[in-house]
Amino acid sequence: MTGSAMTGPPTTERWSSWQALDSGRLLLISTAAMLVLAAFASATINTHHTEMKAALAFGGFIALGELLRLALPGGREAAPIAMVGGMSYALLLKVPFATGLPAHHAHAMPPKSASALMVIAVAAVGMMVGALPHIAAGRPAGLTGMCTRLIAIACVAFAFRPAGYDFLLHHSWKVALAVMTPLVLLGWLADTVIGALIRADDVGARFSVAIADEIRVQWALGAGVCASVIIIVLGAQVMGLAELAVFLGPLLVTQVAFRRYAGIRATYLQTVRSLARVTEVAGYVEAGHSRRVSRLAVAVGRELGMPERDLLQVEYAALMHDIGQLSLRDPIPGGATVLVSEADQQRIAELGADVIRQAGVLEEVADLVRCQSWPASGHSPPPPLGSMIIRAANTFDDLVGPSTDRERSAAALDRLRHDQSGYSSVVVTALTEVAGRRLAWRL
Repeated sequence: MTGSAMTGPPTTERWSSWQALDSGRLLLISTAAMLVLAAFASATINTHHTEMKAALAFGGFIALGELLRLALPGGREAAPIAMVGGMSYALLLKVPFATGLPAHHAHAMPPKSASALMVIAVAAVGMMVGALPHIAAGRPAGLTGMCTRLIAIACVAFAFRPAGYDFLLHHSWKVALAVMTPLVLLGWLADTVIGALIRADDVGARFSVAIADEIRVQWALGAGVCASVIIIVLGAQVMGLAELAVFLGPLLVTQVAFRRYAGIRATYLQTVRSLARVTEVAGYVEAGHSRRVSRLAVAVGRELGMPERDLLQVEYAALMHDIGQLSLRDPIPGGATVLVSEADQQRIAELGADVIRQAGVLEEVADLVRCQSWPASGHSPPPPLGSMIIRAANTFDDLVGPSTDRERSAAALDRLRHDQSGYSSVVVTALTEVAGRRLAWRL
């Protein structure tokens, strides 16, 4: 009885987590699982010595890459070293392994020594081994990311083996380069497209916008992965598997640089959030107001198809849109700027923009805050789209706040809709759509 009581809740939690998976993720995981099952089913017990040596070397390389995976902007996850290892093994040609002999005298891998399914099996084992320390430390296993990378590696392996392998065995490195480059790009494109599909479903963005954002964020890392794969494959024909150890250093340096970039961006966001809380702590605005306006503004911008870079600027500006109220001698009741005159709204916006501009790195954010009080029409120059979004989201939250009352929300939207000069009709339409989903989720 006791054992049953103790094991019941975890089972319920695990079942709930599986129920929470959307159909896209389930399809991705199911596809990867079928590939892995087919790969293990076809793997032979006794394999050639060189094949096992290469499999162990590249499997360890992939495991290390999975262990050292990094977080990219926007909550993305990447394991560039694991991708380099997996695609390099998929495109691997002859590898000398006899020590002390020149490459042309050394024994080499026999043709077709590693099938496409063997590549998938090695990649899957390497990823699982690399994910174990994350699981042991209580971090997410990263199953979605691993499945995405595995399918990208499988695309390269199936496209290359055995026909491409046999063809390149009898041609020069120039021909190999011409054949391998589009195959590596195919793997990167598969990884990018799947990531865009998952992200579009997660955040409710349009796929066209999501794929453009993925390419914008991933292209530099993808270029590094593609170049590294080709260098490893061609260099392995001369240096053998020892090249993996030699080439690991530059890859680690590159990954550290990307990790620092992601860390700087995360620090920016934390700083902005802390600065935005100053108005709440000082009692100038309601608790949670800046956070709600930020979430609402980002959702509206995403509904309108804004790219991720612009959404980030909107998020920063929305978090700090009320910071100019710190200059007021007497706080506005509830911090609702919709209750004061347009002249006071403009003064608050200008003062807030001046504070943000002092940082020296958020110039675009300062411009969005400065223009947030401008009416949608009748002002020259017209306000940017981000400013119009923040203006509408701020007014909506000033009128509704944390309330879940549908009538109150409808009344606020009607007020915005009827003020056609003050608020953009396009923004209000998107806000109406987002606010409906917001209330449904909160209820």
